Amino acid sequence: MNQSRDGQALYRKYRSKSLDEIVGQQHVTEILKRSLAQGRVAHAYLLTGPRGVGKTSIARILAHEINELPYDSETTHLDIIEIDAASNNGVDDVRDLRDKVQIAPVAAKKKVYIIDEVHMLSKAAFNALLKTLEEPPEHIVFILATTDLHKVPATIISRTQHFAFRSISHADLVSQLRTIADAEKLKIDTAALETIAERGGGSFRDSISLLDQLSSFADEKTGIDAKLVENLLGLADADAIARLLEAVLQRNPADVVEQLNALEQAGVQPTTTTEQLIRSIRTQIGNKPQLAGLLDSLIDVLRSPQPTLKLLSILVQAAKPRSAAAIAAPVAAISQPIAELTKVARTTPSKKQSPAPLVSPPSHAPATEPDASAQPTVKRKTKKSTGPIALDWQQLLDETRQNHLALHSVLQKCTHTLEDDMLTLFTGRKFSKTKLDDPKYLVKLHEALATQGIHELTIITIPTAQPPADEKLAAIAAMMGGGQEVALDGAQETA
Repeated sequence: MNQSRDGQALYRKYRSKSLDEIVGQQHVTEILKRSLAQGRVAHAYLLTGPRGVGKTSIARILAHEINELPYDSETTHLDIIEIDAASNNGVDDVRDLRDKVQIAPVAAKKKVYIIDEVHMLSKAAFNALLKTLEEPPEHIVFILATTDLHKVPATIISRTQHFAFRSISHADLVSQLRTIADAEKLKIDTAALETIAERGGGSFRDSISLLDQLSSFADEKTGIDAKLVENLLGLADADAIARLLEAVLQRNPADVVEQLNALEQAGVQPTTTTEQLIRSIRTQIGNKPQLAGLLDSLIDVLRSPQPTLKLLSILVQAAKPRSAAAIAAPVAAISQPIAELTKVARTTPSKKQSPAPLVSPPSHAPATEPDASAQPTVKRKTKKSTGPIALDWQQLLDETRQNHLALHSVLQKCTHTLEDDMLTLFTGRKFSKTKLDDPKYLVKLHEALATQGIHELTIITIPTAQPPADEKLAAIAAMMGGGQEVALDGAQETA
């Protein structure tokens, strides 16, 4: 951790010392100040919200103001006890606490216990704490803090005054960073502070710590600018993100691949690129609503075990022209490792055509957004075909029964048709379709098909019963508007 000019870490030096100094949580501090002014002190408070937004700071300030003591973050008080639930989470720890709360305060009006990350307590420990919260001694106040409210039993929550903290607004973060930078005589431009605030993710602590780390790189003459911040934090250049989004909007998959390749060579991690894309889209979505579908897809990249491939697949798919007259042509893969795992198709629209919107529902589609689980999903194997496809359905069922029983249980309830290289699976219900669309099931289905020498096949899953033969093609065509094409190569998920 870098330190301020007087040797103290910035986030500690500029930690709030009173409720009036707390920024961004006025909905909490105003209620607490009124309660204290009226002499109304609860026996237990629960502070919840994202990390780094001031929960622990307010807990310490509140403990001191309850006892009318001056708050100094560098000193401790015998009657204000802080407990880290992560390392004191057993039932014996809480039983020991129950014994100690019976002892009166040494010097203050109230003995205050601050239990941080209270969600880490074991079930038995929570039960032991509950008994104390139900009938606490008059001289005791509990202040519980956690980032994970959903892990705290409802019986505990109901016996506390609950205050939900919010993420700090971007404007408040930038303003506070500017105040600290000016106080430290640190030369830094506003664009750099904006970037630091974005990377801070709504956390004062994280944002101030980033500023602290970057302060040692400040040049006395030029100071710190946004470009330096981007380089030091391994971020993509803002212009590069803009060019990447423009390539998607212009339906230019070749340019998308080129931009991603450049970012990879510059050392920008795919998750970082994704986070920057998400932020950029959020600021533009009012003027470019066609990016909404892309925003939803990008979230999956952050959860993917293969974020590079996932990002590549999503952006190329989003940039692919939707015109029926588009002509497919290969494009270079983003890098050699990716080239070995997947191949990307580029389609070029007619010169007279303008780029199609990212979401193009058929004319008969309802005005409201359709249920994604009710739409057909297309999965395309990309290995080169060696001849006409002959599928033995019973062999497929036998193979999955032996090697993937869960997949078999879904497939045996499906009906199917095979026309040229298109296998249509009629699942009969949304639940079965959702199962077949799961990447784990897709990989196993691909492996089962490969045992029959089938390596190139377009698979469509439709959550309805198979229509009569003379209506079949019409039914498929009617539902294809919401279909999504996903590329699979071998056992590697790329969508």
